[in-house]
This record gives sequence, C-alpha cells and structure tokens, in this order.
Amino acid sequence: MAGTALTACSKAEEKTATAAGGDAVKVGVLQSLSGTMAISEVTVKNASMLAIDEINAAGGVLGKQIEAVVEDGASDPAIFAQKATKLVESDKVATVFGGWTSASRKAMLPVFEKSKNLLWYPVQFEGNECSPNIMYSGAQPNQQALPAYDWAKSKGYKTFFLVGSDYVYPRTANLILAKHITADGLKVAGEEYQALGGTEFSGVIAKIKAAKPDLIFNTLNGDSNVAFFKQMAAAGMSPDKIPVMSFSIGEQEAKAMGPELVKGSYAAWNYFQTLENPENAKFIAAYKAKFGADAVMTDPMIHGYLDVYAWKAAVEKAGDFDPAKVRAAAVAMDPIPSPLGPVKFATNNSLTQTGYIGEADAAGQFKILWTSTAPIAPDPYDPVAFPGKTCVIG
Repeated sequence: MAGTALTACSKAEEKTATAAGGDAVKVGVLQSLSGTMAISEVTVKNASMLAIDEINAAGGVLGKQIEAVVEDGASDPAIFAQKATKLVESDKVATVFGGWTSASRKAMLPVFEKSKNLLWYPVQFEGNECSPNIMYSGAQPNQQALPAYDWAKSKGYKTFFLVGSDYVYPRTANLILAKHITADGLKVAGEEYQALGGTEFSGVIAKIKAAKPDLIFNTLNGDSNVAFFKQMAAAGMSPDKIPVMSFSIGEQEAKAMGPELVKGSYAAWNYFQTLENPENAKFIAAYKAKFGADAVMTDPMIHGYLDVYAWKAAVEKAGDFDPAKVRAAAVAMDPIPSPLGPVKFATNNSLTQTGYIGEADAAGQFKILWTSTAPIAPDPYDPVAFPGKTCVIG
C-alpha cells in the first residue's frame, strides 16, 4: 500500500537526533507502521515528527531538545500495549503521542493509568470513555458522527445501512447512530461488520442491495475500505448510486485507494486539506517539503501535529514535564493556533473543535458542504445512547 513506502524514513529521522551536548526530553511516537492500519497511521507519525523537528529547530521545550522514540504498533492492540509499556517503563518517556483504533487505545489505557503517564490520542472515536491519562484530540461522537447524521437527515435521507470493522469504535458509533435513527422514527435498514483488515464483502453488499438504503454509514477502518469500495463499484453500487458517509476515510486513504473509487462519497471530519487559513497553508507547505510534493493531509495527521504543540504549550505553562501538571495546564490553556483554527482542550481532556462534512472529488480532495456554526464542545457520553453518564476529571 501507499503507506508502506512512507515507512522508509531514515533511522536518523526516526530517532530525532538532539542538539550536540544539549539536554533532551524523550517522548514516544507510537503508530502502526505495518499491517492493515499503516495506510492511515504512517502519515500521523510523520506529522508528529514534523512538529517535533519544528519545535527542536525553534529551541525545544524548556531548554531541552525533544528526542522521539518511534515504535510500530503493527496494527495489533496487544503490540500497542507492549510498546506503550516499553516506552513508559524502559525508555522513561515524558509522554506518548499515538494510537488510531479504539482497540489500540483500550489496550494502552491501563498502561497509562498505572504509570500515571499521558497519552495524546489523535483520532475520532466512539466516546464512552473518560480518563485523566489520555488527551483525546480526535472527535467525540457529537463532533463527527452525530453532525453527519443530522446533515443526512436534513437532506431527506430516511433509511440507513451501517457497515463497520468489527471492534469497539464501529460497534459503539453505530449503536449511537442507531439509537438516534430509531428515536427520530427513521429506519436502520441493516448493520454488518467485517473483521479489521477483512476483504470479502460480497455477503454484505448483497444485503445492502436487498435493503436499498438511502445512505450507508461507513465505519470501516484501514485497507478494508479499498476492498469495500472496489466491490461496491463492481456490483454497480458506486457512491453516485448509493451515497456513502465515511468516518475514517480522508485524503490519504482516498489517494491510496484511487480517488475515482470514492468520488462523490461523503466524509465527516474536523479538518479537510481544503480549509483556508494561514496555519493550514503553513502546515501543508512544511509537510510537502519534508515528505514529498504529492503528499496529502488528513484530520488525524493534523491532530497528531497539534498534539505535540499542545503538549509543548502545556509543559511551558506548567513549567514542568510531570504528566499530571501537564494535563492540568493543558485544560487551563487559552486556545492555541492550529491548522484547524484556534482550538482548546475542555476540562474532560477532549478538544473543542468545528465539524465539517465534505464530498470527495476526482482528485481525492473534499469539497466542504457543511460547517458547524461554532466550535462544538466535546461530550464523551451521548445522552440518547448513554443517558445519565457524564465525564468528570479532577
């Protein structure tokens, strides 16, 4: 896949050499550099490394250069847990940036809660979790999945088919969507799952064809999306025939799959490369200069990048690398500039951010069709699916 070529970074870059004779602070960068999720996660690692390089070039953090210890989670939650343990216990890192699937995050959570260290998690997820040892910069359901549903409802879609990878994020996100669809008197026409990395969708596609939904909500992750969209097209069910709203396909995935496959389909994120602001233009230029002029940007990449800068700002506000002090400083900071625009962590460790819905074009970029009227405050527990549950960290 396209992600494989991106793993061929120099060993010197992976270790992020520190200034000669200067003190250093170690951080972990933990993403899938191999396996089914590499198509998505390699570029998040690259974005985090770009932020580290930029910060080091500007003088580092509290007078120290950042030394990144890069590890491969290999698309396996058990390996993510093993590598997180290594980073915290053996490498003695000050913090860790990484993870994509909720299965990987759930596997790492006990490591960070036991060690009292801090994980910066950059990807949208299903909510229903609230830990003092994770900074959740990716979207909560009320910042991605539910705005997408509300938009679809406003466009007149009434029947929905839910397709996802078989692990916690897709199942919980679809539970939330189904609760809202049912509460609104609309119809869930079907719900099907495929193992993460699975490539056989003939049975799922036959059920979609029989159900004739108005729209498919797609929570497949990784390169399963390639097989799904190819087989849908081969069955005469391309996005112009049955609209698809995806929550894990961005510009990188569209490029790797072939933009024609996803042309006309929809995606909901908190960032698209087509956003126009000075910080985004600066990031795009810097990333392309480092990783190639044909590189594309995605929402998780931006969150991986801004997480490093948010950690730096919080460390400097706290005057300390201690994870508890950094977390307290992070949720007390004023908004910080980013390619998303100014963003701020709420007291529940999640990011307040704007929601967007885009339509994929023939080049694999997204035309923005809808923007939330204001940044959306994060709510980890959807009140319809999980009534009475709240997130309090303190």
